[in-house]
Formats: sequence, structure tokens, C-alpha cells
Amino acid sequence: MKEPVELPPSALEIFFDIEVDPMRDICYVHGFVERREGDNDRERYVAFFTDTPTPEEEERAFAEAWQYLQEAGQCSVYYYSKYERTIWRKLREKYPGVCTEEELEQFFDPGNAVDLYFDVVLPKTEWPTKDYSIKTLAKYLGFSWRDTHPSGAASIEWFHRWVDSGDLEIKQRILDYNEDDCRATRVLLDGIRALPVQS
Repeated sequence: MKEPVELPPSALEIFFDIEVDPMRDICYVHGFVERREGDNDRERYVAFFTDTPTPEEEERAFAEAWQYLQEAGQCSVYYYSKYERTIWRKLREKYPGVCTEEELEQFFDPGNAVDLYFDVVLPKTEWPTKDYSIKTLAKYLGFSWRDTHPSGAASIEWFHRWVDSGDLEIKQRILDYNEDDCRATRVLLDGIRALPVQS
């Protein structure tokens, strides 16, 4: 740790990750891992899945994800890089009935929602790794993805197969991968909190 980091204190922490198919221009998973009172044993994964690559399904999943966050109440949200914020801004423009611009910007206020990559890892930490991707850092901290070939590109390919086949095992593989991405963000947050501050 190159300098102390202040992270928002909250009894409820939510770790947020999405999956997007750029070829179809659709966000097909909004995934969240909840942790209450710092208890990893009682974590809960919540996901909103776009079953078909249609605007109606994309809007439904986005609206349900937004409603979930509204019902969560006071919490701290963590994500990795600006991608989630960028995609959610695009979704709000596509589906303005889900939430207002002001509501979305309030949600992503840095006092409540922390981009661990740009706000913490890049400017304030140093790691003995070849890069600072979430997969590299989480693996360095001892985390393992359940899938043998976890990647965003693989998830997109699985989504294409899901759309073509409706195979529930493929859908579960997508959700397991997304859940692991959310948990990796939690592992990284805990790793950051454990870093010694450079003297």
C-alpha cells in the first residue's frame, strides 16, 4: 500500500460484475455477491440473467437488478474497472424507464460504490505480479475459479451456445463464472485491507 485507503464502512457489502456480448450488444448477466458483517460463510450470490438476446429481456434483467439494489438499502458496492458503470449508463439510456440519470449517478457515487481498479489498485498499491487484472491479483491471493478456462470471451461463447440450445448446464456454467468473478472482487478487497502501508 503506497498510501492509506479509506473504504466506505458498511454492514452490507455487495460485489458486482456483469457479462456482456458485444457482438449482440447485450448485457446478459448482472451478478452480485452479498456479504454481511464481513462473514464469508454466509455470502449469497444473486444474478439476473437475460434468457434471450432481445431488448425486452435485457430491459427486464436490468430493471430487476436495479430493483434488487434499491431493496438492499444502505450498502457498499465494489466492482473492478469502469466497465460496469459504462454499461449501466448505456442501459439507462436504452431503457430510461428503469431509473433516472440522477439515480444512477448517485448509485455510482464513490462514497458508496468503489471501482477497486481505478480508485485503489492502480494509484495506491503495488503487487509483485505481471499485471493487475482481477484474475491475476485474485489468483495471487489464493483464489481459484471453478471453471478450467475462465474468461469473458469464454462466457460470451457459452452464451451463444445457451441461446442456440437452451442447455441449462451451459447457463449454470455462465452463472458460476460470474459468481466467481464477484467473489474474486471480494478476495481482492480483503487482500487490499490486509496490505501493509509503505513507510
